[in-house]
Amino acid sequence: MAGWFELHKSTNNQFRFLLKAGNAEIILNSELYTTKSAAENGIKSVQVNSALDERYERKVATNQKPFFNLKAANHQVIGTSQMYASEASREVGIASVKSNGASDKIKDLT
Repeated sequence: MAGWFELHKSTNNQFRFLLKAGNAEIILNSELYTTKSAAENGIKSVQVNSALDERYERKVATNQKPFFNLKAANHQVIGTSQMYASEASREVGIASVKSNGASDKIKDLT
C-alpha cells in the first residue's frame, strides 16, 4: 500500500502535515504553518523534492540519535524525520520518504 499525507490543524490554529508510509507509520513531520495553503505548498514541495538524494540532510541529535531533514532547493527544511536507533535505520527512513513522498493522496483532517 502506498503512503499518504495527512493535513492537521493544531490547537493554536496553525497547520502541519505528516507523511505516512503504507503501514501508517509517520516518516516525515512538517513545521507549523500559519495558513492551510502554506502547509499544502509544503506537501507539494515534498512531492517534488523527496526523490532527490541531495535534498536530504543527514544529522545526529545531541542524544546521538540519527535523523534527517528534507530540504527544498532553497535549503529551507520541509520536513523532519523521527529519531532513529542507527544510521542504517535512518537510511531506511530516507528510502521510505523517497518512495512515498510523491504520493498525491492527501487526507485533510483539518
